[in-house]
Amino acid sequence: MPDSVYIHIPFCEHICHYCDFTKFFYKENQTDAYLEALANEIGINVAEPKKYVKTIYIGGGTPTVLTLAQLEKLMSMINEAFDVTHAEEFTIEANPGDIDTEKIKLLKEWGVNRVSLGVQVFDNDMLKELGRAHKVKDVYTTVSRLQQNGIENISIDLIYALPNQTPNHFRKTVEEAVAFDLPHYSTYSLQIEPKTVFYQRHKKGILNKPPEEEEVEMFHILKDTMAQNRLNRYEVSNFSKPGFESKHNLTYWNNDYYYGFGAGASGYLPGRRTNNLKPLPAYIKQANLDGKPLLQAEEIGLKEAVEEEFFLGLRKMEGVNKAQFKERYGFSHDLVYSNAIDVLKQKGWLAEDEAWIRLTEEGLLFGNSVFAHFLIEEADLKHVR
Repeated sequence: MPDSVYIHIPFCEHICHYCDFTKFFYKENQTDAYLEALANEIGINVAEPKKYVKTIYIGGGTPTVLTLAQLEKLMSMINEAFDVTHAEEFTIEANPGDIDTEKIKLLKEWGVNRVSLGVQVFDNDMLKELGRAHKVKDVYTTVSRLQQNGIENISIDLIYALPNQTPNHFRKTVEEAVAFDLPHYSTYSLQIEPKTVFYQRHKKGILNKPPEEEEVEMFHILKDTMAQNRLNRYEVSNFSKPGFESKHNLTYWNNDYYYGFGAGASGYLPGRRTNNLKPLPAYIKQANLDGKPLLQAEEIGLKEAVEEEFFLGLRKMEGVNKAQFKERYGFSHDLVYSNAIDVLKQKGWLAEDEAWIRLTEEGLLFGNSVFAHFLIEEADLKHVR
């Protein structure tokens, strides 16, 4: 069963122009009702109290927009359901400037030992264009406040290829970010998602996203700057000091099971992937009714599990471990993927040694084309069953 848990808190004071996660404007009474429904969902689906989990991740939305009393209620329900004391990593997302000393102390007392900050860019004008509420000075204040109160495991999120952003502009953001000397950085190129402000601007032709060659240049600036500062790229979009890789996110990339609770949350349980209802009234009603606020549950058979093992595992720089694959599925990867691997090695997109199969630097640039080679037919698995 899962030994990781994701909990979604979908409330925000402001809605960012690029965000397509499940989110709603914060209202205190509505949030109280949501927390009651969330407690019911967790209570019904986690049979044993104080269940051991390796990682807990509270995402959003903006979880720290909750009042002190609401945060304490959230922490209490988590502590009741899970053995927080023995969790290796307990992360909460926060925005710079929205988490005061009182909230930090409360979170630390309840076992939170890692904070992921949504910084995005070190430029006040560009932050405003993104719909962000914080300013650059808030990043400095928040990082200092966290460290002074004993939370050193801090991650910063950055986005590049932003509207009107140049490679030199992005270089300044990366250099300012690494100057904090934090243990972890997550970095993403801007994706224009439906139902966002940026999507509407893009359709109108008024979103000036940098050309592809400049986006590639920004990526190289990112990679080189991180390497110069001894930050290891351990996954396509993530960099860390040794030992500070995100244990929770590695759950996803290792294709391991995890609970997903809250509106719009996804989970992965033996034999199925789940997605929860997104509309707030529908989620609250169903979670209170039977604790099963599902939008859909997709059956994951052997075919899907094997494909996802490679799709997700190849996101990691170390790649897919051959011995672990065989232990998990009872047969060697060669029985289904020998031809695909040979073709990709000849293209220079894949590398292989005795223990691992991984993407090359060139292969990383053609990820979608690589992954297409790992789609299989049910017939391909008949001889391994």
